[in-house]
Amino acid sequence: MQANKMKFLCDMGVSLTVSKWLKSNNFDAIHLLDENFQRLSDDLIFEKAKQEDRIILTFDLDFGEILSRLKAEHSSVIIFRLENQTPINVIKHMEVILTNYSTQLMEGVVLLITEKKYRIRRLPI
Repeated sequence: MQANKMKFLCDMGVSLTVSKWLKSNNFDAIHLLDENFQRLSDDLIFEKAKQEDRIILTFDLDFGEILSRLKAEHSSVIIFRLENQTPINVIKHMEVILTNYSTQLMEGVVLLITEKKYRIRRLPI
């Protein structure tokens, strides 16, 4: 699958600006607010992403634990652990991710993003 065919689900910690940026770059992206799902539990967010074949963008470490608990194999999660959580900084990291990790994201990984390094773990964990 081509990178621009990737689909994203931004959880509540991720700015709507990031979702709009993805859309403006021809990605299928939704934010939980778009569908009035701001109160969904993490498990239901994961289930929605899995059913819709979406990659979760989050600041919440719980999604790594969910992937491990469910022995998920194909549902990727990008976890941002950034000191600077501004939309501009997240978008800067998304540009790197989309350039360098698209293939892995389509195969099922947890990608942990910090200011200085990107750590990738293949699924299942």
